[in-house]
Amino acid sequence: MMIEKEMEQIKAETEKVSNEVSEGIRQVDPNQLLRAYVPVDGMIHVLSIEGKTVAKITSPSEKTLKDMQGTYLSGEKSEIITYENKKYAFASSPIIWSDGSIVNLQITKSIGTTNEILSVLRIVLIAVTIIAIIPFLLSTHLLSNLITRPIKKMTETMKDIQESGQFKQIQLEEKSKDELVEMGITFNKMIDLLQTNFKKQEQFVSNASHELKTPLTIIESYADLMKRRGKQRPEVMDESIEAIHSEAVRMSDMIEQLLLLAKHDEKWNIDKEEVDITELVKESSKIFQNAYHRTVEVFSDEVIYTITDSRKLKQLLFIFLDNAKKYSEENISIYIEKNGERPSIRITDRGIGIPKNDLSKIFDRFYRVDKARTRKQGGSGLGLSMAKEIAEALTIHIHVESVEGIGTTVTLTF
Repeated sequence: MMIEKEMEQIKAETEKVSNEVSEGIRQVDPNQLLRAYVPVDGMIHVLSIEGKTVAKITSPSEKTLKDMQGTYLSGEKSEIITYENKKYAFASSPIIWSDGSIVNLQITKSIGTTNEILSVLRIVLIAVTIIAIIPFLLSTHLLSNLITRPIKKMTETMKDIQESGQFKQIQLEEKSKDELVEMGITFNKMIDLLQTNFKKQEQFVSNASHELKTPLTIIESYADLMKRRGKQRPEVMDESIEAIHSEAVRMSDMIEQLLLLAKHDEKWNIDKEEVDITELVKESSKIFQNAYHRTVEVFSDEVIYTITDSRKLKQLLFIFLDNAKKYSEENISIYIEKNGERPSIRITDRGIGIPKNDLSKIFDRFYRVDKARTRKQGGSGLGLSMAKEIAEALTIHIHVESVEGIGTTVTLTF
């Protein structure tokens, strides 16, 4: 920028000298006139078209410029030149001389002072940069350690988890709420979630093993009984075959339910469409009546449509109808209603009911309110758990009300 300013200045001076010399050269001696405009640290050189010197005036501080050879330039020009290892700003312009001929006015001006300032500035900037780098590097080192500390802790914790097989959390001492602390908090929450899921998985595997062990033991026992007495006693053979068949069917259902429950939400393959739920409930209740010879009453004042997966909704209805059948000997009632804009289905039985303390646990896997009765009737404690999974996939809210000795009502709200 400083050099550009020097160039702009010498161009302006050259233009000014050209104008004033052209106007006053006939009244004043050209050499005297040019001497008045010569730069303090430079030279004015006038050249003819033939390249001969017409006038040449040099300031006392730049005597060496007297020996510099000039070249005639027809147009205006400005540049930085080097002579005797010194830099000069150079500008030229054509003017009319006293005899009417066209000559070339050239002004050369030293920019040594500017170069000295730039040299000093360069040294100062380098020194300041070096001085600034020292605390910068120190602070960067400290800051990087501060920033990477939670990441190092997280890495070490992950290695400890990998080596020990035990879930651990990062100890967070920082009270700030920056992104790294948030990352540590998120990591701890993730470890909590993994630990909870791992415990649930262990419990699930333990319960599943226990549930599958019982039918296998029964099958093995009846098979041994058939080997020992089946040929001699046909009634023992029939009883054993019936028991083995019953337990095999129950175990097959349990395995199918376990596989369904093992699926994640997106693997339910939900295919939603507009469904007449009144017609769907009537159709499902008819199928259920024909299969189990139980009366199912359907009450609906209007045709109600909603967006859902008809196959999954039928599966959900069969789970609750099956439960109502198991724990009730009387008719089962289904009411199709609308709560505002939300359709709902109420399934009511008049059975043994559910104790109040057990209501919050009925959707837990393998939980049975009456284990003896459930075992007798073939339940595995997985049906309601699967119903909860299906309802969540269909965005259906399940509400259960029950009174012991009176019955249970399940409300499905879309």
